[in-house]
Amino acid sequence: MNDKPAIVWLREDFRLADNAALTAATQTGAPLLLIHIRPERPYGMTAVDWFREKTLAHFNVDLRSLGGKVHVFAGDSARLLPEIAARVGAAAVFWNRRYDPVGREIDAGLKREFAPCGTEAHSFAGALLHEPWTVKNRVGQPFKIFSAYWRAACEAGSPRPPLPAPRELKFFTEPVTGAQEEQLPWPAWTSSLDAHHKFGEAAAQDRLVRFIADDLGHYEDERDFPDRDATSGLSPYLRVGQISPRQVWNAVSDASVNPAHAAARAKFLAELGWREFAWSVLWEHPGLADHALRQEFEGLPWRTDPSGLEAWKRGRTGYPLVDAGMRELWRSGVMHNRVRMVAASFLVKHLLIDWRLGEQWFAETLADYDPASNALNWQWCAGTGADSAPFFRIMNPVLQSRKFDPSGVYIRRWVPELKSVSDKDIHAPWESPGGLPANYPLPIVDHAAARRRALAAWDGVRGGDGQA
Repeated sequence: MNDKPAIVWLREDFRLADNAALTAATQTGAPLLLIHIRPERPYGMTAVDWFREKTLAHFNVDLRSLGGKVHVFAGDSARLLPEIAARVGAAAVFWNRRYDPVGREIDAGLKREFAPCGTEAHSFAGALLHEPWTVKNRVGQPFKIFSAYWRAACEAGSPRPPLPAPRELKFFTEPVTGAQEEQLPWPAWTSSLDAHHKFGEAAAQDRLVRFIADDLGHYEDERDFPDRDATSGLSPYLRVGQISPRQVWNAVSDASVNPAHAAARAKFLAELGWREFAWSVLWEHPGLADHALRQEFEGLPWRTDPSGLEAWKRGRTGYPLVDAGMRELWRSGVMHNRVRMVAASFLVKHLLIDWRLGEQWFAETLADYDPASNALNWQWCAGTGADSAPFFRIMNPVLQSRKFDPSGVYIRRWVPELKSVSDKDIHAPWESPGGLPANYPLPIVDHAAARRRALAAWDGVRGGDGQA
């Protein structure tokens, strides 16, 4: 019997099922020491930090029913993990791999440090369907176009089936010096988030089951309408690992659906593919959140507009669909996908504000903030990235509103000042015969003028041969 503990270092994988690191540690027969190391937060808690802490608390409830818990530490993981391993005499350390630049550097450094110390370090694939370096074109280069990437990924074969939860878990029961018991204090702004989320592995699985049963068949047709509950709602769970992409892939692929809904299933799986593509791009371009992939955009004359940026953040632009989305983000920590595109396009093209400032705001406020998807999607909207929308395609927020929220249901849900405005006028309330409702602003920029300004800026960068 091996009494030296096996450490399982949990980062974004708070689940028992399909947790490769946990399964491998269990198979050693050693008692398990589950740990989580809170990173230092010099700028305070973000929405995804909040969601991770809530997830951790619920995961601990599940573990206590099995006789165990997660031991929580705070500080620099590169320093703390070796100290903890030495303190408890760990035989081995297990973790699921990370692919962000900082995580990669830390994990690689830890493996080098553990190698001469007699403590084995084992890492596993657990957060993606495909490791980022495995899907390449015929000459071994990374893909720049999503359709080609996804075709190659699908041709590589289906992901392995998800692992079952370990049948028995034996926990390390001795006290662990330095572990924290107290809960982090919640900032006041998190008080509105709780009503919009459920937590835990069971909640994630329940959401997946309900999505397959109720919405998968209509996904392709209804996913763009923010007034409908037609998307999966799984992104926060995927972000902190309450569910794995393999679990989602297999459940959706194996579900019995009407043959007429095959396209809807394929569309949803392709959205998982876009997440994979984002991570492959970040793997090749660690500066994805800081530098435009298309170099010509580094010369675009972005405007410095603090009041416009603040109006956008607070949902006070005067464009109802944009404002509804930004208020949904602030109050719930999520935003409907279609509205994210409209809101991002508005910041970049209507206000001509650097996309990086929008990316940073979403990084602070999204409960499902994903460093790869967030950066790639902002570059997509700004026209600066891989397989991105052309810069000259400028979304009209009024037309988008009329098309995707025709009755104004979504707008009224998040912008109560407009609840009495008619369906016809709610998309451009400044044109209403009854006048603009009290406490709602006029548009901070005229759409036509903003469009001309954005195209002129891009035309200048391209030497005067831009398209309009």
